[in-house]
Amino acid sequence: MRLGTTEIILIVILALVLFGGGKLAGVGKALGKSIKDFKHEVKEDDDDKAEAAEEEEKPAAKSTKAKK
Repeated sequence: MRLGTTEIILIVILALVLFGGGKLAGVGKALGKSIKDFKHEVKEDDDDKAEAAEEEEKPAAKSTKAKK
């Protein structure tokens, strides 16, 4: 199910009528901040996983050197 241009315009007009322009601006700002925070947390989580993988590799490398 895809939304066409007409349906999107109708939804926007309906939202403006129900909430008003000022309220929608606040909702848009909050939504943008939420998306930005979410992306930041995902990136931070990926960095933590990469650091953990590096830490796991370091002891393994030391143990192989000790065996030689």
